[in-house]
Amino acid sequence: MIKYLSGYFTPSFLKKRIKNIEFFMRYPIEIQNKLIGQLILYAKNTEFGKKYRFHEIKKYQQFSERIPLCKYANLKSVIKRIRKGEKNILWPGSVKWFAKSSGTTNTRSKYIPVTPSSMNECHYKAGKDMLSIYIHNHPKTKIFFGKAVRLGGSHELYKNYNTFYGDLSSILIKNMPFWAEYICIPRKKIALMSEWEKKLETLIKETCGKDVRILLGVCSWLLIFLNRLLKKFDKKKINEIWPNIEVIFHGGVSLNSYIHQYNNLFEKSINYYDVYSASEGFFAIQYQKNVKDLLLLLNHGIFYEFIPVEEIDNINPKILSLDKVELNKNYALVISTNAGLWRYIVGDTVKFTSLSPYKISISGRTTHYINSFGEELIIENAEKALNITCLKTDSIIHEYTAGPVYMNKKNSGAHEWIIEFKKHPKNLCNFRDILDNELKYLNSDYEIKRYKNMVLGPPIIYVARNGLFYDWLKKHKKLGGQNKIPRLSNDRKYIDSILNMENLKNK
Repeated sequence: MIKYLSGYFTPSFLKKRIKNIEFFMRYPIEIQNKLIGQLILYAKNTEFGKKYRFHEIKKYQQFSERIPLCKYANLKSVIKRIRKGEKNILWPGSVKWFAKSSGTTNTRSKYIPVTPSSMNECHYKAGKDMLSIYIHNHPKTKIFFGKAVRLGGSHELYKNYNTFYGDLSSILIKNMPFWAEYICIPRKKIALMSEWEKKLETLIKETCGKDVRILLGVCSWLLIFLNRLLKKFDKKKINEIWPNIEVIFHGGVSLNSYIHQYNNLFEKSINYYDVYSASEGFFAIQYQKNVKDLLLLLNHGIFYEFIPVEEIDNINPKILSLDKVELNKNYALVISTNAGLWRYIVGDTVKFTSLSPYKISISGRTTHYINSFGEELIIENAEKALNITCLKTDSIIHEYTAGPVYMNKKNSGAHEWIIEFKKHPKNLCNFRDILDNELKYLNSDYEIKRYKNMVLGPPIIYVARNGLFYDWLKKHKKLGGQNKIPRLSNDRKYIDSILNMENLKNK
């Protein structure tokens, strides 16, 4: 159903979603308390619910005392049973779809259950809210006069059992409701192609001549697609191909590393809206234009808890409900969901930038950091330091990764960076020194470890050739979808693999 307003149109059901968003913003704790009660009630007769006597749980304190924290390793054998067709294990009924997690380039796969409840009441509901917020912020938008390009992953049948797995984006595309399918291109058959490079070429042909106004996807892969599009049609700006392009909805990796490249692709400014979506759920959406923190979604089938990041490795860490969190502190995210994940540690860290309403920024990963020497370097530090360094050196970074160099009897430790530049700095030593100083300024632990080179020496930087990271992902069959380069790693697994690929390790 289309409703016309002052010559512009928006689907009326999307516009009405704003009232629901404003309601959970106004009553966040009440909404969350009601939600956990509903999740427990719905799952009380499952194997998990019976084991932990869900029928006895009346208050959050009972829930927190009774249900243990878990990581994927704790669920692996249970999920294997569910994939074989066993019912009523973590969530009522059987589960047909599993999101094959590609959050890192780790070869060990995770299969996250995706139930009809999580699809409809989390992912698709959040998708409607994403568009509703945009309409609310841009009341004269014309995005629904044109099409949206979705850049998803691949989908395939798990052949031993009657279940399906693939990137979450592919599962959502496969089951997409009519209102979303109406505006989206390419066709499902193309969107679900597993061969990434063939998909790119087909996608370029499919979108040629279409009135594209929305882009959706992981910003690193969207950037590759847009550059190939320009090359294919020998154009300098995307507006020459799509004159009405208006907004990019992006997630998966931070836009900060790519924003200069994106701005160079368009002859007039467009809108960027960040979302925080993972295989486990759709957690948050940018609520205000030009304000990058994210509104936590509180009535989308996910109950949230938080572990102070300094407690994450403790046997019995402190766990906080939403009403106990504080501003500007790093927390590991814990979720209980309508897909049957109970007190599941996602692996991301967040900071609250506002408590009324509850808004967050993604500060990093519990496993993506460098802390080999007590320096506690997180993604947030790295991104800010690199952005400032690029501004000061008039350079642009395309991709990067970093890891530790371990100390020995002769040398202190260091951080080793592999950086692929879109625009090279004039002086690499100057770039290194500025990066080092910015990291010291942003992270006092790093600064202490850098004192007189006693623990950490200055950063070591390798300049990667153009396309190195892309080729590395291709070699490891990780092209497309939500695959991405790990920015920071506390071991040398990734960095050695990339260096060895170019025979750079001992140069």
